[in-house]
Amino acid sequence: MTDPARLVAAIDCGTNSIKVLIGSPRGDGRLDVVVRDSRVVRLGQGVDRTGVLAEEALTRTFAAVDDLAETIRSHGVEPGRVRFCATSATRDAANAAVFRDGVRRRLGVEPEVLSGEEEAALVFAGAIAAQDPVPPEPVLVVDIGGGSTELVLGEAGERQAVSMDIGSVRLHERHLHSDPPTADEVAACVADIDAHLDASGIPLERTRTVIGTSGTIKTLACGVLALPTYDRDAFDQAVLSNAATASFVDGLVAMTVAERRALPYMHPGRADVIGAGALIWTRILARVPVPDHVVSEADILHGMAAAIGR
Repeated sequence: MTDPARLVAAIDCGTNSIKVLIGSPRGDGRLDVVVRDSRVVRLGQGVDRTGVLAEEALTRTFAAVDDLAETIRSHGVEPGRVRFCATSATRDAANAAVFRDGVRRRLGVEPEVLSGEEEAALVFAGAIAAQDPVPPEPVLVVDIGGGSTELVLGEAGERQAVSMDIGSVRLHERHLHSDPPTADEVAACVADIDAHLDASGIPLERTRTVIGTSGTIKTLACGVLALPTYDRDAFDQAVLSNAATASFVDGLVAMTVAERRALPYMHPGRADVIGAGALIWTRILARVPVPDHVVSEADILHGMAAAIGR
């Protein structure tokens, strides 16, 4: 039985979803997971256009925080071993203080608003800790969120990282207005992605291993593997063909939201925006010199939890 005194709880609140991981650090950078849960709250609804967190988005998110706070208390996690991090939408919002105050009242911890660089470092730490042995370097770790996409290229303990202001929610709201999106809308979205990749400063052509983590990438893996449900054990550490992923994405982007929602592994709150996130993923994969990639269940939550446990 897990000792409650050793448990840590990490909460990641992004643009589209809020996720919690409760577990016990093992000392080797890995984690024995006790609870993992995710809710789609769309905190970043309209932020790209308005610059503020919408009232209804705050209401949804605070309701989820109330539920997660109860889960954390029920497992006996000590307040000093709880970490709450918010990312892209909260970085960009003029009323982020309202969000931070609401989280503080509900959870009893001070929320951290991560910089893009801090977010990228935690994503890399979580994904790399799950690799044994470390794969051929340089290793590119990719996290596609609702508001931003992190690219981290690591080799021999050194990292190059960037957080780009492109994500599934942000680009969906910006470009993909039709259902299904038109060819012109898709082309505009791809051009936006390519412009950000051109300006990223990350030498993707040096990549020898690609590790993808985030809800978008994991959901796409379920589709490529034709899984009957969202099965973490089935896609974790799977090695998938970049070409097969691109082919699947072509079909997914052409679907209506209703058709995507009917896929057995698709979270209904992700169905409308996953097309934009999928395009980000394939544009990244098109620039690397390797034919396949690894899908990792370990992500920013694992990096956060490991830092708490030290």
